[in-house]
Amino acid sequence: MNDTTDLPQPAQSRTLAFSGWYPYLMGAVVGLGLRLVFSGSPGGRYSAMLAAFIYLAPALCGAVTVYVAERRARRGWRYYLFAPWLSTALMVAGALTILVEGWICAIVIFPLFMLLGSVGGLLMGLLCRLTRWPRHALHGFAVLPLALGMVEPDLPNPVARSQASHATFIAAPPDSVWAALNDVRGIREEELAGVWAYRIGVPRPLESITETVAVGPDTPVGRIRRMQWDRGVRFDGLVTTWQPGRELAWRYRFGPGSVPPGALDDHVQVGGHYFDLNETRFTLTPRDGGTELRIDVHWRTSTHFNWYANAAARLLIGNFTEGILDFYKARAEQLALEGGQR
Repeated sequence: MNDTTDLPQPAQSRTLAFSGWYPYLMGAVVGLGLRLVFSGSPGGRYSAMLAAFIYLAPALCGAVTVYVAERRARRGWRYYLFAPWLSTALMVAGALTILVEGWICAIVIFPLFMLLGSVGGLLMGLLCRLTRWPRHALHGFAVLPLALGMVEPDLPNPVARSQASHATFIAAPPDSVWAALNDVRGIREEELAGVWAYRIGVPRPLESITETVAVGPDTPVGRIRRMQWDRGVRFDGLVTTWQPGRELAWRYRFGPGSVPPGALDDHVQVGGHYFDLNETRFTLTPRDGGTELRIDVHWRTSTHFNWYANAAARLLIGNFTEGILDFYKARAEQLALEGGQR
């Protein structure tokens, strides 16, 4: 029972022997095939955002890689651990190439895929060494995500609500900061150079203007914030708090045409089944020589892997909030300087 009888026994063990591409290509092809199966609509069966795919596709990719390699020669534990990294990289690259995945999700999910690919590779390596039935185990690896992809949408969807907060000092009076907050036009790319989220495909803000409207159930203070990003993204902020020079807050409203197809990864839309922006709040506090500006952003994630999805959202939104504070700091200080020159 120490080794499988259906695997050849080489004269010399190999560790991390990347001598052929066949095992890696086979792992990537199987993983990519599973991605094509998991192309369902958000919230439905076989969505790419199901835990059945997120957890098990890279594990299957790693398991196939190790099984195919073991069919040719016994491999070492380092191979089981690290070879799946190449397979999962090829799998993700293939998904990008055939346009079933976008850069945002691919970059965010790849670290988790590497980890789970290693888990699959180590488990298959262990089975190859200790049992006579690694092929049967591999079949189980393949069937499990397909079975779970059918039933997972019927399970309750966890909801996690989170918040990111940052503050900065601005060498400008509150009225200059307030003016900069409510009339933002012509945002240049270099003004947001510190926000790396835009480098991986997140649309960049172009303008954000607060308008006066009729008071109603959705606009209790009679104001709406009109926001426009590049790639045709347009949406509103329904202002809920309006205290000039002190506090501004709004709730996000995304309509059917707010995010055009292709502007974001289509299976992860803002305001969609898995992710939503809820509220942004700015608080202005007078300080000696200027103003402290604080931003609080609230969001929702709804997946069966919220521990990872929420951490990724916190990383992206945290980077955005820091960058947007730097932007308003520069705009408000310039506005105060121009006002002083007039």
